[in-house]
Amino acid sequence: MELQSQYQAFREAGAEVVALAVASISSVEGWCQTAGVSYPMLADPAHRVADAYGVYNLMGDGQAAPAVFVIDTDGRIAWSYVGQQPGDRPSIQMILEQLP
Repeated sequence: MELQSQYQAFREAGAEVVALAVASISSVEGWCQTAGVSYPMLADPAHRVADAYGVYNLMGDGQAAPAVFVIDTDGRIAWSYVGQQPGDRPSIQMILEQLP
């Protein structure tokens, strides 16, 4: 998993990674343990956060579209990328280049 393998690069850049899944807490915990994820991953079973960010059910699948939001220290969205299909994600390098 590329994000996990590059997690330290985000930390060295002064950033924190927080992932979100439209899933139950138990599903998220199980996935994190199985995948060896060490960055924070949150459960959004009622898809409130995904709805608020406008990425829920964009593909008609009842899931959040793959998306990345860089939030600055003032809490504003400094950059975002919303995928157009399930595997559509920006590269780690692209994300790192967007950090303030």
